[in-house]
Amino acid sequence: MSQESRLQVFKFGGASLHHADAFRHIAALLRPYAGQPLVLVVSALGKTTNALEVVVNAYFHDPEVAFLELQKVKKLHQQIAAALFADSDPVHDRLHNTFAEAEWLLEESRKESYDYVYDQLVAVGELASSQMLARFLEINHLPALWKDVRDLIVTDHTFREANVLWPQTIERIRNYFSNISLPPWIVTQGFIAATADNCTTTLGREGSDYSAAILAHALDAAGVTIWKDVPGVMNADPKLVPQAIPIERLSFHEALEMSYYGASVIHPKTIKPLQNKNIPLRVRSFTDPAHAGTLISETAVHALPPVVVLKKNQVLLSVYPRDFSFITEAAMSQIFSLLSQHRMRTNLMQQSAMSLSLCTDESPRLEALLQALRQSFAVRENRHLHLLTVRHYTEPLLEQLLKDVTVFVEQKSRHTAQMVLQPPSDWQALNRIRFQ
Repeated sequence: MSQESRLQVFKFGGASLHHADAFRHIAALLRPYAGQPLVLVVSALGKTTNALEVVVNAYFHDPEVAFLELQKVKKLHQQIAAALFADSDPVHDRLHNTFAEAEWLLEESRKESYDYVYDQLVAVGELASSQMLARFLEINHLPALWKDVRDLIVTDHTFREANVLWPQTIERIRNYFSNISLPPWIVTQGFIAATADNCTTTLGREGSDYSAAILAHALDAAGVTIWKDVPGVMNADPKLVPQAIPIERLSFHEALEMSYYGASVIHPKTIKPLQNKNIPLRVRSFTDPAHAGTLISETAVHALPPVVVLKKNQVLLSVYPRDFSFITEAAMSQIFSLLSQHRMRTNLMQQSAMSLSLCTDESPRLEALLQALRQSFAVRENRHLHLLTVRHYTEPLLEQLLKDVTVFVEQKSRHTAQMVLQPPSDWQALNRIRFQ
């Protein structure tokens, strides 16, 4: 598909689909685009993924509780559907069949791995929400056609964080779109995909942005828009920093840095597929669609404000050789091999003569990593920490943030300062930030 098609990819997150009026709002937002080809990538409703994670956890301990928790999720979807559709509408049967597949899985004996079961169950959220949105647009005379993204995005078998198999994925996407005439709009799912042998996989938590980028890359789209509940990319999480300000323009490089350090507005894997094709990305507010939001493109942007990112639930590991020797390249190679095997990412690291300090997320995989490390090394751990990153920092801002804070590790480059810290229980520094 060529650039001349002006195809755009729009992604709608769960916050934009959390009740019946939200569906009506999206239909009104999209109506001006009725003559333009669109791909609509849809997340699960509201906090549905969190609720389905409760189902997954219960499945391995008490299947009856898991079934009851799934019924709560199903009931929420049925209530929204009842407010949007006539009783005779076929969407009700589609929802019933989608949840029936999850119910069948809960009835099976627990032979599969946690990660496999996770992907099969949480996929219900995106499948249900996208079916509802596609049908709602259709009955409102907007050109929507539902498509299962698992027919398009092909991955390996790394459940919960699958790797996209790009040649197969691009071929499938282009073959599908070459056989349809746009519009209609294609309504599909974010976050989920499938292996070549049709096992459902997911692309990592909050991976719907990445799904939109994959489709845009394969289709040479004119642009991607992520519709969110904020006026664009902010220089801090407004829930933590009330004085956060929107940023009008960012380069791909800067956006990638921000997402890597943990800024939650964009999934870290989103940027590369777009940058490779120079496809611009906009982050816009679905509550204020007239506002331009943030444009992310190849163009370098100077004089950016400080960007503050706080990651909670961090663990600081200090790894030492047992024989009181130096941390050598061979030791570091072994440590990083174990990190890779256990799929644990380091958010910050610092080496001394005899130790390697690693800051990582609290994770269900952490205990297995610690057990593996302790077979060859001594390991100390500090938990319940925060990782504070300030991009384009100023010294007065750092002084303000670090007052009365215990800092375990601190690193600075020309543009970025990072601190692993333990704030006091009454820490108010983020609330008091004032950006110039």
